[in-house]
Amino acid sequence: MSLKFLFLLTLISLSANYGYCYKILGVFAFPGGSHNILTSKLMKGLLRAGHDVTMVATVPMNDVPEGGKYNEILIEGSMEYFTNFMLSKNLLEMKKDNFLKVMVNMIGAFQRFLTLTFDDPKVQQMIHSGEKFDAVILEQLTNDAHKVFAHIFNCPLIILSSMGPNSWVNDLVGNPSPVSYAAHFTVGDFSKDLSIYNRASNLVAYIGDYLLSNFYFLPKQDAVMRQYFPDAPPIKNLQTNVSLILLNSHTSLYPALPLVPNMVEIGGYFIDPPKELPKDIKDLLDNSPEGVIYFSMGTHLKSADLPSEQKRWILNVLGKLKEKVLWKFEEDLPEKPKNVFIKKWFPQQDILAHPNIKLFITHGGLLSTTETIYHGIPILAIPVVGDQSANADRAVADGYGLKLSYASPDFNEENFEKLLNEMLHNPKYRNNIKHKQKLYHDRPEEPMKTAVYWIEYAIRHKGAPHLRVAGVNLPWYKYYMVDVLVVILLGLLVVYKTGKWIVQKLFSQVKRGVSSEKKTN
Repeated sequence: MSLKFLFLLTLISLSANYGYCYKILGVFAFPGGSHNILTSKLMKGLLRAGHDVTMVATVPMNDVPEGGKYNEILIEGSMEYFTNFMLSKNLLEMKKDNFLKVMVNMIGAFQRFLTLTFDDPKVQQMIHSGEKFDAVILEQLTNDAHKVFAHIFNCPLIILSSMGPNSWVNDLVGNPSPVSYAAHFTVGDFSKDLSIYNRASNLVAYIGDYLLSNFYFLPKQDAVMRQYFPDAPPIKNLQTNVSLILLNSHTSLYPALPLVPNMVEIGGYFIDPPKELPKDIKDLLDNSPEGVIYFSMGTHLKSADLPSEQKRWILNVLGKLKEKVLWKFEEDLPEKPKNVFIKKWFPQQDILAHPNIKLFITHGGLLSTTETIYHGIPILAIPVVGDQSANADRAVADGYGLKLSYASPDFNEENFEKLLNEMLHNPKYRNNIKHKQKLYHDRPEEPMKTAVYWIEYAIRHKGAPHLRVAGVNLPWYKYYMVDVLVVILLGLLVVYKTGKWIVQKLFSQVKRGVSSEKKTN
């Protein structure tokens, strides 16, 4: 093969790659650990696909892959604010607060991330630089004012949802959400028990969410946005200008639910193939034929914040087991039994991939429950806040886990030991999770490839308006046919009144005729 021919092939290849290189802006202002995993992994996938990525973020991206060009804008003060906010909160104590109070507090705190982003001088420089982008990607997380970035750069808006279809994203694209069986993320999975109580509870959750969003949350978002961009369209218009929603879900993780064409499931895209474990952890796992339990309450919840009495009885239960326990614990634990090993951080995905892991004790975060299905490990869930309870409910409903809510009065030594022994000695949980694992991996392509394809698709087709359903622009009274029902009822009322008037007239005429005849006789 001649050098000239090789050179020509190289030029063709390069021109093909550059022809499909898009400029993509990701704006991710929330510094939460699990959320950073989701957003950075998506941006890395786009970089590997050869696209140029600008990422407005709160922490630097580690291990930037080769491929496209990468530009990073770190929001000044965001991580410091978040750190101070988290230090002022003990998330384990939030069990005492109702959902409405928690949401109001979180909305107030998250508004600060909006202003820190808009105020950042590097962000302002980008806005006024005249730079062009082919798409803007946001994570949907009480940050609707940031949708103005798609308006500023006049490009498609793509939303990443850390959950499956839910009330925060359904309305953005007109996705149907039947309250009779589509569980609100605060209620939990009741797909196998559609009782009147569960359906009524779900209805209350949806109504509360609607009222909170439309009469409290969105007006606040609009007010913040108008401080910086007074000529921007109303927040309601920005809300429904979404080209694509990427859902961190899959039917192996969630019950089957309706999805409009511009909602795409990419659940588990953030999971990398398992890597080599650190030697000390690998040796411990390899030399534990009796099995190992992995225990972690996630990134934000700290096991060290557990009250002393709860730590005592948890250790008492764990110390009775023949299995070893790896517990993500954030400080020294001198009273721990010999079979319990602690570290401030563990490589969770790589540990779950080890064949000697028998059980995962988890807070029930979506990333953790996705990883446990990916690796086929049953769970004992101890949910505390957010969607953790709903994730735990799905594990129970699908038979691969048990739930012991931290807020429940049943959270005690006796029940913890009972559920732990049930899961360790009953093979049905492992059998069920292995079935879920097969469903998870049975896909036409890897979820990251799916995500990249649909992002490129939305850009290629200028926002893919042909995928948008007409219902996205309908107000609620038209969507649910209330106006049609009112017209029908009014029509029936008119028919009834008219018929009644005619009958009365006929009856009175007949009555007069009868009276007249009697008088004549």
